[in-house]
Amino acid sequence: MSEGTAPSLLPHPEEARSAVSKGGDAVRSPSPQIFGAPRRGETHASGMLRRVRALGNAGRVAAIRALDIVLPPRCLSCGGSVGEHGQLCASCWAAVSFIAPPVCAACGTPFAFDGGPGALCGACIAARPLYERARAVMRYDDGARALLLGFKHSDRTDRAPALARWMARAGAELLEQADVIVPVPLHRWRLLQRRFNQSALLAHELGRLAGKPVAAHLLRRKRNTPSQGALTRAQREDNVTGAFRLRTGQAARVAGRRVLLIDDVLTTGATVTACARVLLRAGAAAVDVLTVAHVIRPR
Repeated sequence: MSEGTAPSLLPHPEEARSAVSKGGDAVRSPSPQIFGAPRRGETHASGMLRRVRALGNAGRVAAIRALDIVLPPRCLSCGGSVGEHGQLCASCWAAVSFIAPPVCAACGTPFAFDGGPGALCGACIAARPLYERARAVMRYDDGARALLLGFKHSDRTDRAPALARWMARAGAELLEQADVIVPVPLHRWRLLQRRFNQSALLAHELGRLAGKPVAAHLLRRKRNTPSQGALTRAQREDNVTGAFRLRTGQAARVAGRRVLLIDDVLTTGATVTACARVLLRAGAAAVDVLTVAHVIRPR
């Protein structure tokens, strides 16, 4: 059975397995044939959670195996068969260009050679970014594009847990030192169209993984800026200038704290720079940036 034709009662494999292994609520109702009918006034998701908690470790393993039979693990990108949920198949893995040290200490651009601790790329030497450090999981190329466009525009929100786990590894130092995690906000009209903020989904997953507070509504996008996709660097900067503001009464959550700003893609840095400017003016001690992908331009 393909993912696209799964019955509506069945959760996506990543959601169902996450609920079983971590004791969290599934986004969609799980199959009553697997976990039994819920009690009066109980949703299928909460009923599953109650039963899973009563199973113990051995029972949880058995439940996961049962789910793997009904909902076989699929590649996050192409939908092909894989060994475990939340993984890429060999072909899709090979298509992704993961970023590893050495990288620029500021913007996270990968280096061909290790320049030593604190080494900066030419662009950051010429003009140091407002944010202190930026890190990303992968280069934004064809492999990353397939993952992220489906995540943002095809309702593949089940990819968020896996993407967040990769982000947690790529930005382990940033995440450890963060006092609060803040996603880049969408304008309310864009949010209504898309129905979710992909950056907020990633932020909440990261907060759960690291045990860090998430301030999902700290920033507000006060202008519905046009898509940045076809804009030049200068046009991107103009597009987001003055587009963000701190919500009323939120200054205390920022003052003196190190903020970790979350977005899906770092392109020119115009959006995260505009957000960092608002946070620093509100008294943030420092702002770091963590994204899934980074557009690496030829030097």
